[in-house]
Amino acid sequence: MRLLHFADLHLGIENYGTIDPATGLSTRVADFLAAFDAIVDRAITEPVDAVLFAGDAFKNRDPNPTIQREFARRIRRLSEARIPIVLLVGNHDLPNAATRATANEIYRVLEVPGVHVCREVELLRIETVAGPLQIVALPWITRSRFLANEEFRLLADLDLDRAMGHAISGALRELISRLNSHEPSVLLAHVSMQGASLGYEQSIMLGQDVTVGLDELQASSFDYIALGHIHKHQFVGTNPPAVYPGSPERIDFGEETETKGFVLVDICRDSSRFQATATFVPLETRRFVTLRIEASGDAPMVAVERAIEREAQRVAGAIVRCFVEVDPGRERAVLVGDVRKRLVALGAQYVAQVVVESETVSRARWELTEQSERDSMSMLQRWVAMKDYDQALRDRILARGQELIERRRHRQEGEPTDQGRTRCRNAHHRRCGRVHRTARTTLADPDRYVARHVPRARDCRTTPWCVSGSNDPVWRIRPPYAVLRNDHVGCADV
Repeated sequence: MRLLHFADLHLGIENYGTIDPATGLSTRVADFLAAFDAIVDRAITEPVDAVLFAGDAFKNRDPNPTIQREFARRIRRLSEARIPIVLLVGNHDLPNAATRATANEIYRVLEVPGVHVCREVELLRIETVAGPLQIVALPWITRSRFLANEEFRLLADLDLDRAMGHAISGALRELISRLNSHEPSVLLAHVSMQGASLGYEQSIMLGQDVTVGLDELQASSFDYIALGHIHKHQFVGTNPPAVYPGSPERIDFGEETETKGFVLVDICRDSSRFQATATFVPLETRRFVTLRIEASGDAPMVAVERAIEREAQRVAGAIVRCFVEVDPGRERAVLVGDVRKRLVALGAQYVAQVVVESETVSRARWELTEQSERDSMSMLQRWVAMKDYDQALRDRILARGQELIERRRHRQEGEPTDQGRTRCRNAHHRRCGRVHRTARTTLADPDRYVARHVPRARDCRTTPWCVSGSNDPVWRIRPPYAVLRNDHVGCADV
């Protein structure tokens, strides 16, 4: 007897895809359907005696009608080829209420020939071309199902896990007692096994895992254990074989190096019992490629383009992400948009991200006193002294810095900025020799400025000001809050 075992199709995942205008489907959905088609083709051309699907048909519990239609088309092909298929319910298939139906239960209601849907722990006996096959189905078991029972609700987490394991083992033991030892038997389960190497499925987990061991599954009572839920292909037992086929298509970069496919199982009878042999069959799936490029020097973009050219074969047809490492301060020299365009020109199916990185430079530090922390100019001088600049550049930096620091100080104090001081050309004010600042400044509170500075202007103690026939200084406000001081008519810059 030959069986085909696959799991974790997750049809409907669209990350790293674009819409194909010809079909209206995401290109990633097309990738998953292509993998599903390859599985169905192999099942029909082999041919196999039965197909075992170990759960998680869709991305979520509510797939849209288009996704359900595409899934149904593949199931119909198997039904028309008279190949029985068992569809187990996984954690992504379960509705949020026990009374609601799963997306696959419609096949049971319509009584589609050869299609069996398993939502409960149960024993199936299906007829195949090679003879009868016994299947014990163990769908995803939720904690909420146990917590509905008062006996489990009061237990601590560790005790609850142990009690759930015992309950699952007891349910299986009751079904095992009804197995016919003269017919091959398979355990079809969607569970997390102790010792299994986890993968990307952790990031799309729905619900909390119930982890069980081979002993709790009564593994020795079966000829083969067909597992689902873990996306990485692996054997977690050898006698009998307990196998995760993994997901048939990559979902994310976390699965970049994993080979995807399905498992063919041959069950033969020797003198005493049935023996199963499992063979992993890889599929041609969408590749995920990570490029890491070192682009040091003054022309990092040239180095990036050359590195991408060397990776042209890997990039073609793949979903790509690119990390570019440059010297500190050269990050803007790498044009991310141009990198994306070059990858697409070389045939990348999708560019997930382009990240420009630089090595963190350790900065020299010095002891600070309370006085130096408050002295901005002193801090600037110490910073310039650390840099490998020529003297002319240092002088320019310090001069410009002092100008900015002074300007900020005046703004904080509510004074006009020192943009062109000039002596007043009014005859009365020339006698006092007072230096008046330019009369324009930008303030958030002009009234406060006027109240503060008019008295200072009166300290000149000269002939009263005369502006437009008035003895009082005149203040005009223009947006945005520009104060024009006209008390000294004729001052430069007024």
